[in-house]
Amino acid sequence: MQDKILVVGAGGQIGAVLTDALREAHGTDNVIATDLRPLENQSGPFEILDALDGNALTELVKKYRATQIYHLAAILSATGEKNPMWAWDVNMRSLFNVLEVSREQQLSKVYFPSSIAVFGLQAAPAMTPQYSVLIPETVYGISKVAGENWANYYYRRYGLDVRSLRYPGIIGYQSMPGGGTTDYAVDIYHYAVQDKPYECFLRADTPLPMLYMPDAIRATLQLMEAPANSLSVRTSYNLAGMTFNPGEITASIQKEVPDFKVTYKPDFRQAIADSWPASIDDSAARKDWGWKPEFDLDAMTRDMLLHLREQYSV
Repeated sequence: MQDKILVVGAGGQIGAVLTDALREAHGTDNVIATDLRPLENQSGPFEILDALDGNALTELVKKYRATQIYHLAAILSATGEKNPMWAWDVNMRSLFNVLEVSREQQLSKVYFPSSIAVFGLQAAPAMTPQYSVLIPETVYGISKVAGENWANYYYRRYGLDVRSLRYPGIIGYQSMPGGGTTDYAVDIYHYAVQDKPYECFLRADTPLPMLYMPDAIRATLQLMEAPANSLSVRTSYNLAGMTFNPGEITASIQKEVPDFKVTYKPDFRQAIADSWPASIDDSAARKDWGWKPEFDLDAMTRDMLLHLREQYSV
């Protein structure tokens, strides 16, 4: 039976790239993109969807006979701190809508992304283990911890095959970031290719776990294709790629753009970054489904600059 996949939040930083990858893997007409607003350059089916409208979601699942949902709609860390109750409402109600329709319509799989934002100051600051104290400092992180536990609950109680990854900061050239604390690591490349100085909102010595978009997409597809009996984690898998700080990414860019200048003016996002681990232990993902990143910092920098120079025609 051919899977029919509904992507909720297809217009986001990850959603846009993942939708294209899913269409390449499963066929264009078998992947239905949805978002709150119209999206440009859609190669396949698209529907307007407010993820908070459970009835509308149910109708789309029935209309397309969906067998899987990838739920990517969420309010991210920095944006969420400006209006915590709104962020909690959006993140949790949309997830419950996805879990309930998936249970009721007996979908085969659900994908729900989590984040390193689930960790707080009480977690090990380096090589944070898969099972760690989860006391996050942001409403985004709180919602992701709750979501992980609900995913586990729906799997244990109802047998719903919910799968999840704790993404680190995701860096990609395909779209602009959407209000996260690691956004600087995307913005900085855009400034570099335009020969503009960049003012970073984190200190130069703030290390954070990061992952290049091609690795993030590959990890997502690998997890979703893995046999269910190989998965030992039903909350969310730790996922790691590389760790660097703003000073190190600046130095990497300066190897290619020697005159690039960066200054530092930490804002409220510094406290969020300080509450997150510097590195992640993803040995469970490596053991269970063969995860291994392909990009390091310098390889990512070369690829980012190549594609962004094409975009800016420089």
